[in-house]
Amino acid sequence: MYSTKDKVLKQLQHYCAYQDRSQMEVEQKLKQLRVDPEYTDEIFLELLKDGFINEERFAKSYARGKFRIHHWGKIKIRTYLKAKRIGEPLLSIALNEIDPDEYYEQLKIQLQKIYSTYKNKAKAINNLISKGYELDLIYQAADELKLKEL
Repeated sequence: MYSTKDKVLKQLQHYCAYQDRSQMEVEQKLKQLRVDPEYTDEIFLELLKDGFINEERFAKSYARGKFRIHHWGKIKIRTYLKAKRIGEPLLSIALNEIDPDEYYEQLKIQLQKIYSTYKNKAKAINNLISKGYELDLIYQAADELKLKEL
């Protein structure tokens, strides 16, 4: 068990500075480090006060990253943010960070790529559903790209 508050605080500051973290992730890290319970709240509040923990910044960064790097749809991003205990107002703010035109273009790119691999419209649609894209947008893109069952 860590005994010095300053040592733990410094370690958690580094942990949060490396990558945006949710409050839940920091709470889990505190438990993992087996921090003395008398310091836990104090450390957590200091991290919040100093801007090392910011739920809105985390949610926006998470949504942008999962969309741009992993090509996730909004449904999957929303689900994973909820699992990290991000509230509804912040979910909406984070998902609004994704440009609708860029989102639709990425959906079409992914649909084209998956369809060219499988040559099967149903498999391509199911794949995009599992990535978290909305069914109505998938069908709209499939019609626009004139995908057919082969």
